[in-house]
Amino acid sequence: MYKTLKLDNANHVATITLNRPDVFNAFNNELSYEMQDALKQVKKDPSVRVVVITGAGKAFCSGQDLKDIAGSEKRSLSESLYKRYNPIIRAVRNLPKPVICRLNGVAAGAGCSLALACDMIVASENASLIEVFVNVGLVLDSGSSYFLPRLVGSAKAFELATMGSKVKAAEALSLGLVNKVVPPEELDDAVKAITDYYAQAPTKAIGLMKKMLNKSFNSDLDTMLQYEAYCQEIAGNSEDYKEGVTAFNEKRSPVFKGA
Repeated sequence: MYKTLKLDNANHVATITLNRPDVFNAFNNELSYEMQDALKQVKKDPSVRVVVITGAGKAFCSGQDLKDIAGSEKRSLSESLYKRYNPIIRAVRNLPKPVICRLNGVAAGAGCSLALACDMIVASENASLIEVFVNVGLVLDSGSSYFLPRLVGSAKAFELATMGSKVKAAEALSLGLVNKVVPPEELDDAVKAITDYYAQAPTKAIGLMKKMLNKSFNSDLDTMLQYEAYCQEIAGNSEDYKEGVTAFNEKRSPVFKGA
């Protein structure tokens, strides 16, 4: 179905692999639109309970393919963001399922933004993140100006953004940019341990918690107390809640269906 990415689904886990390894999985027009479509597919597929995003080859994603646009006439960068990148970031953040970044190599520019938009990042020791925009005279985009200061604080965010500093995996862990760092040969097992958990977890409740945490950034306490009550009512009417209570009373592990 796709020319620039792979979409695999097995055991309730959908894996989206950016597949332009010869250019370090840089975004061209086709990849950006195929990525949008793949995210729509996993959102509407009830069998998918957790999503993994990764890159083929040595890199995760090196951002915009500058060679791809080198010969084109002057293009509107804002239009490119509105049509190509922003829908991807919104889709990741609004997906009512956990999204795990398997950070197998460098994530630069919009690739860094894509990694930061995920709910969790499991990184290889060889991986790195870099907000490379300043090196070509541009500003942060694709959500980095939103995610970066929330993860590392305003002063460190300013440094990383304006100096284009490469953050290696170990430093990224200490800064709170990634959740876990493992040797390259252990990356698949580390990601699988997380996806195995989420593939059996109460997906509806997790999707609601994701919405709540997103909303909390721009809300006061009273707003969140009210929203918690609203979401709890929805969760309380789910089949997984009934199963959870039944399993507790029967002193067994719950078997969640994600509904």
